[in-house]
Amino acid sequence: MSLEARVARTMGSLQLDVDLCVGDGEVLALLGPNGAGKTTLLRVLAGLAGVDVGRIAIDGTVVDDPLAGRFVPAEHRSVGMVFQDYLLFDHLRVIDNVAFGICARGASRAGGRAEARRWLERVGLAERADARPPQLSGGQAQRVALARALATSPRLMLLDEPLAALDAAGRAELRHDLRTHLGEFGGSTVLVTHDPVDAFAIADRVAVLEGGRVTQTGSLDAVAAQPRSRYVAELVGVNLLRGEGRGGVVRTTADVAVVAADAPDGAVYAVIHPHAVSLTRSAPSGSSVRNVWPVTVAEVGRLGGRARVRVAGPVPLVAEVTAAALAELDLRPGDEVFAGVKATEVQVYPA
Repeated sequence: MSLEARVARTMGSLQLDVDLCVGDGEVLALLGPNGAGKTTLLRVLAGLAGVDVGRIAIDGTVVDDPLAGRFVPAEHRSVGMVFQDYLLFDHLRVIDNVAFGICARGASRAGGRAEARRWLERVGLAERADARPPQLSGGQAQRVALARALATSPRLMLLDEPLAALDAAGRAELRHDLRTHLGEFGGSTVLVTHDPVDAFAIADRVAVLEGGRVTQTGSLDAVAAQPRSRYVAELVGVNLLRGEGRGGVVRTTADVAVVAADAPDGAVYAVIHPHAVSLTRSAPSGSSVRNVWPVTVAEVGRLGGRARVRVAGPVPLVAEVTAAALAELDLRPGDEVFAGVKATEVQVYPA
């Protein structure tokens, strides 16, 4: 295991308390809302801040352990870091930016430049070696930052929102490049992102950080299939309810009964996909829809040929309907309608 970290640190109102293990060659995506502690955790792993309580080991070498009186500063850790805003040196040419870390670790200027040129060739930027960072596009600058980090042969790579500053086309291209280069990297990688598409395309596993603690971990598919917080549910685009299951009925924390085809007894989560929510102007009669609630349209958003309608009521939901259905219903915020969900469309699992 290349990275083993037990991190407890208090910064203002944030109380970070995280256990993290990342294997050799593994990419872990760290997802979470703003203020959850993602960047703080990266800074601690990098050695830019220390733990209050805990222990961090990289490839079996302890780099932070307050009880043992050990703290290895950032410049002496086998860590490469790519920041959201790149942090390239504008006064240096691209080749010297990449060579900077290599030379800082003892290589000669000529040797550092030779290694830097090889990395620029690997990331497809050999022809920009003599340019300066302000002359680069956002995607090119991020590739230079990645090459600079990898060129030092670190055992741990940390990437803080590396695609956030790029447009859609640049993000798609760099996702592919990151997956390629990180796939060839033998150490561990921790990638901070807000975008589940980035996590799906680049990472082997995800960890969800909320309020300074990991609330879920696993493959993105597994996390998406059984979300355990409203943040994760919204991230993957589903409705999440929590309640008590008994006799095929889930009674939510708002004391609303939701009929489910297979609800175990005890504390449970219930997931309803937006496409499973039907909206009608009048209450359906004689149908197979077991769950029907009067609701009020709160928000309508269009996305291509479909629309997502957020409704407020006994069970707040997001419904996904076709553009044709939206036009037929003529829905507007404030309209009173009925939301229906079949019992077979309610997925229930233990909390």
